[in-house]
Amino acid sequence: MKKRCAWVPLSKPDYVAYHDQEWGRKVTDDRLLFEMLILEGAQAGLSWYTVLQKREMYRKVFKGFDPSKVARMTDTELAKALTNPGIIRNRLKVYGTRQNARVFLAIQKEFSSFHTYLRSILGKKVIHRAKTMRDIPTTTPEAETLSKDLQKRGMTFVGGSIIYAYMQAVGLVDDHMRDCYRAQQ
Repeated sequence: MKKRCAWVPLSKPDYVAYHDQEWGRKVTDDRLLFEMLILEGAQAGLSWYTVLQKREMYRKVFKGFDPSKVARMTDTELAKALTNPGIIRNRLKVYGTRQNARVFLAIQKEFSSFHTYLRSILGKKVIHRAKTMRDIPTTTPEAETLSKDLQKRGMTFVGGSIIYAYMQAVGLVDDHMRDCYRAQQ
């Protein structure tokens, strides 16, 4: 049996698959970077598993996480989204998705891609931190810097802890435990 990070509940196959196939893998695709940014923000105050279970409906409601389509969503479409039990029905988070898409597009225009923007702030090297669960911080100076810049540009639900979780999810930080088989890859 493969040894995984201690936070992975082995009783939840979809969570195991997320850990094994996605979490911590380097993402350069802007559409996926946008998706994960929105999903990490949706998690605020909730568990990642809750968001993971609603991911497919989020993709449907938010047009495959195409930021240009999300940026054009109307108030009527967003109000309808708030009635969908398949997503987290928090008004600020739902309307913030459109706002974040607009900022995301402005960043893409300025930097040619969101990935290039991330690297301009965080550098090109993957940050390696964790040895044990105790070593994993909830935020870091790098996450706080990125968070403040995103907030200054007008994004919502991008506080330091959310951004650190985002950095972990998209492979900007490698927090796989040393004894996790993924740490060896």
